[in-house]
Amino acid sequence: MVTHYKCTNCGADMAFDTGSGTLKCNSCGREDSIENMAGQPDLPKSAQVSYDMDEDDRKALENAFDNDYEDPLSEDEISHHSTFNEGEVSEYNCKNCGAVLLTDTQTTATKCSFCGAGIVISDRLTGSLAPGSVIPFSISKAQAQEAFKKWCRKGLLTPSDFRVADRIKDITGLYVPFWLFDLNGKGEVEATCTRVRTYSRGDWIYKETKYYHVYRKVDLDYLKVPCDASKKMDDTMMDKLEPYPYKTLKEFKMPYLAGYIAEKYDYDDDELLPRVKNRVQSYVDSYIRSTISGYSTVHYNRKNINIRKKGSDYALLPVWMVCYDFRQAEHTFAMNGQTGKIVGKPPISAAKVAAWFFGVSGGSFLIFRIITLILGGGFLWF
Repeated sequence: MVTHYKCTNCGADMAFDTGSGTLKCNSCGREDSIENMAGQPDLPKSAQVSYDMDEDDRKALENAFDNDYEDPLSEDEISHHSTFNEGEVSEYNCKNCGAVLLTDTQTTATKCSFCGAGIVISDRLTGSLAPGSVIPFSISKAQAQEAFKKWCRKGLLTPSDFRVADRIKDITGLYVPFWLFDLNGKGEVEATCTRVRTYSRGDWIYKETKYYHVYRKVDLDYLKVPCDASKKMDDTMMDKLEPYPYKTLKEFKMPYLAGYIAEKYDYDDDELLPRVKNRVQSYVDSYIRSTISGYSTVHYNRKNINIRKKGSDYALLPVWMVCYDFRQAEHTFAMNGQTGKIVGKPPISAAKVAAWFFGVSGGSFLIFRIITLILGGGFLWF
């Protein structure tokens, strides 16, 4: 089932607006609250256009393609030119312009490539696939583009033509599926620690070592630890986009997705649990280490850390994906759709790196030469 959100005033398409936090008409500017557009009883039926692609639609689509070509492709040619395997994509029709929409099986929201209408594939957002919460975008596309340009200009070692930031190929607003885990971490540690003191008496130098038996037991709760659940997204990049401000977390409603692209999860919470446990285990270990301080040496005799899942919540978090075309290569950057934090590897200018290295080494040599001459009682000529 596909859902369009329509303006009750003029019938044009509506999309989520980051400034007002409402659904806003792309034509007349009318705004409606998310609660109303999510299907409240007082909402006019014309505001939400939902439909399934039934058998009649499919036959009509096939006939349209048959009429477009006087010499239709043979079965062998169709098979030869096919890009997708069976089950990889689903086919829908845009009710605005009649265009065919091809989406992969993980897409839950997209845009029509022809008329730009925001489309939510609602049957992929029900039951166990329904997110419990969402953090809406607070940064608009224009703001994301400007923030990216400012970020490019800060790269002191990046090529000058990259810093101009005039080759942005595409900026896509994407809701990435995450699992937010609540976990409990219990840790118990026994260690042998030493404090070493060195002192002198007369002509003798003494070294005193005291040994301590240290015991620590901690019980820690970690709430809403995020872990991305999409195969398409780079895990390291998604981790670096954190933190997300959870005070902006909302109960999920489909209108938040209007005008953006969204994915459903590839991995459920049980599949991701080992990964998030390893992450939280390092947090517990780091906390225990922070409580054992003031010693010269620390030797762990026994360490036991146990991580237990208390709960999990399926959420959609906002990411702007920036595709930048630079010197016949595409560079991909990600931006936190709430905070504006940017993650990615910009290109490095070999010439600037060399200039920086020789500048630093040359300056160091000059300082060393001045100190040598002063200490040696010599003269420095310029």
